[in-house]
Formats: sequence, structure tokens, C-alpha cells
Amino acid sequence: MKKVITITLLFIGVATYAQNKNAKASIEVDGVCMMCKSRIEKACLSTKGVKSAIWNVKTHELKLFFDERKIDLKTIQSNIVAVGHDTKELKATDEIYNSIDPCCKYRDEEVVKDHED
Repeated sequence: MKKVITITLLFIGVATYAQNKNAKASIEVDGVCMMCKSRIEKACLSTKGVKSAIWNVKTHELKLFFDERKIDLKTIQSNIVAVGHDTKELKATDEIYNSIDPCCKYRDEEVVKDHED
């Protein structure tokens, strides 16, 4: 009987540990178009440990699924900023921002207005 209880507790412990490695997160990332979507998602997916990254053009919400043992949210955000897109916590440098395509200039009100259609 003790063996059965021990094995059951061990199994529950292993199952619980396996479930805690994966994290879900949702962050806001600035951008305006499908080129931005591609750039943001590619920056995330090229980060070791990120399993899924889907950015919504209209809501600016980035939904992430990643392995917490390999990567943290701050590092993922740093990689997004490195390709020219701002998050709530981190901002891209002007030099990096200016290197993105003119149609992706989300800080420019005219460009944002053009993409509202």
C-alpha cells in the first residue's frame, strides 16, 4: 500500500513540474501593419524557448507561449525592441526605430492614420 501511495505522489509531482515549465503571456507591442506583425513575430520566434507568438494588428496584443526555463519575458521584450518596436516597458532607440520601413513608423500620427482603414 505504501508503494502505491509513494508512486502516486511521485507521478503527481512529476506531472506538476512538467506543467510549470511553460508560460503564457500577453503584452502590448506598438506597430501598424502586416510587415510589423511579421517582424515582431519573427523576433519572438527566433528567441530560444519561445514556442508561439501571435501579434494582433488591431489590438497590438502579442500573445506568447514560452518555456520559462530557457527564456524570460524581459529578454523577449528586448528582442522585440531590437527590431524597432516599443513595448509598455521598453522603447526602441531612435536609431533602430528609424531603420524600419517608412510604412511601419507607428510613432508618426500620419502613418497610423493611413493604416486605420
